[in-house]
Amino acid sequence: MFLLKKIKIDIKGIITKIESKDYYLIPSGQDNEIICSLKGKFKKEYAMKKDKLFFTDFIAVGDYVEFEMNKDGTGVINRIEKRKNYLSRKLPKVRGASYRGERLEQVVAANIDNVVIVTSVHFPDFNNRVLDRLLVTAESSHLHPIIVLNKIDLDESRITKHWKLLYEKIGYKFISTSAETNEGLEILKKEVAERKNLFWGHSGVGKSSLLNKMFPQLDLKIGAVSQYSSKGTHTTVTSKMIKVEENTFIIDTPGIREIEPYGIRKSDLGHYFVEFVEYINSCKFNTCTHNHEPGCAVLESVEKGLISEQRYDSYLRMLETIEDDINF
Repeated sequence: MFLLKKIKIDIKGIITKIESKDYYLIPSGQDNEIICSLKGKFKKEYAMKKDKLFFTDFIAVGDYVEFEMNKDGTGVINRIEKRKNYLSRKLPKVRGASYRGERLEQVVAANIDNVVIVTSVHFPDFNNRVLDRLLVTAESSHLHPIIVLNKIDLDESRITKHWKLLYEKIGYKFISTSAETNEGLEILKKEVAERKNLFWGHSGVGKSSLLNKMFPQLDLKIGAVSQYSSKGTHTTVTSKMIKVEENTFIIDTPGIREIEPYGIRKSDLGHYFVEFVEYINSCKFNTCTHNHEPGCAVLESVEKGLISEQRYDSYLRMLETIEDDINF
């Protein structure tokens, strides 16, 4: 008599949250979330990559995986599928720590359709240089950014029109919103429908308020804004993907204090300012940084008013802070 060997069937799922050694995921075609662990072989590969400077987070929110179910209702991940894309940044600096060499890469999320960059008119005040830095990070990852300017009910100085015209002129989707009056929410909800959407921005800009208004079942915590610093308090500790409607996912991220794009050299930065691209090939030097070099077509375009001085100023400020890392 032959005993039939029980064959374990691999189930596909998508990672929704990571807490220490626990990996939360939603199985394909389901809504329930289960907890998984990583198979031993992945831990060894993870350790090897971490020892080298070619490190990227081994598994991230948004990754597609295959797993086996245990009898107790948990699972074991045994395969991680290749990513379509991912958003990353340099690991934030820790206060008091010293740094030598390259800061490592931190993957925020993977397999994203939209990066919704949320800013605000006031509390905190709108800062185009921060927005441009976030746009460069998205562009360098070849992702589709959507700009949201929230709290337009506070726009007494009417700055919304200026910035909307500027960013729409260079090709970005720009949505003006108010979680107080509901203005712009239907437009934003249509943009994120049937997509995987990462919501990104500084603490206090109103990401959670917008998401709660569009999808009340989320019931996300809303942080207060300090009257002293005009900065928001963190209400989200780790990135988390939530299925809000059929085929519609929201990735809620912690409010950022700083953002440093990963893997960009000074000579590459101009390619991620989208309005520079049509002029770059006309520069006299191939290595032009569009700062002081003679025969720079980008600088000439700024002088002619073809490129916004405000965007060019953002570019120069970012150029000063970029570290030409060797290893990436």
